[in-house]
Amino acid sequence: MEYSVHESAIVDEGATIGEGSRIWHFSHVCAGAQIGSNCSLGQNVFVGNKVIIGNNCKIQNNVSVYDNVTLEDGVFCGPSMVFTNVYNPRSFIERKNEYRDTLIKKGATLGANCTIVCGVTVGSYAFVGAGAVVNKDVPAFALMVGVPAQQIGWMSAFGEQINLPLEGVGEYACPHSGQHYILNGNRLELVS
Repeated sequence: MEYSVHESAIVDEGATIGEGSRIWHFSHVCAGAQIGSNCSLGQNVFVGNKVIIGNNCKIQNNVSVYDNVTLEDGVFCGPSMVFTNVYNPRSFIERKNEYRDTLIKKGATLGANCTIVCGVTVGSYAFVGAGAVVNKDVPAFALMVGVPAQQIGWMSAFGEQINLPLEGVGEYACPHSGQHYILNGNRLELVS
């Protein structure tokens, strides 16, 4: 087998799982799920049918990745963080045809116990702090904290805070990776 599944986990027939991925205790992967290579799904992770998970993603314990959520490559989902897929749920009203798409772009980090309200896009390498509630789109490289989540800074792809204002003009060189960033208005871009 090109991936590993703990004996207590359930992987429904039809699920696609890439080489080197690991599925740990008491997890459940539904039949329509697509999981890339070298992913780690911690204890008690649920992955729905209409879910796409890229390569090299880490989903920590007690995370449910519901239908219509897409994680691009290298996404980190901290312990017990939450995705939703219906904006206005009621137990007595069927709303499966109202699922909203959620996109988490390459390299983003979703901290422990944060909540990602359905229908948003979290930009590449953004960093959502523990316990934050994201209810609107998040720019690439943004550092988000609070309820509701507000941007308080920028993060490098290496995962360290960048000393630049939220808006304006500026440049930053990461001392660890050598990567260069340019701030132009309210957008931070990785240029090399």
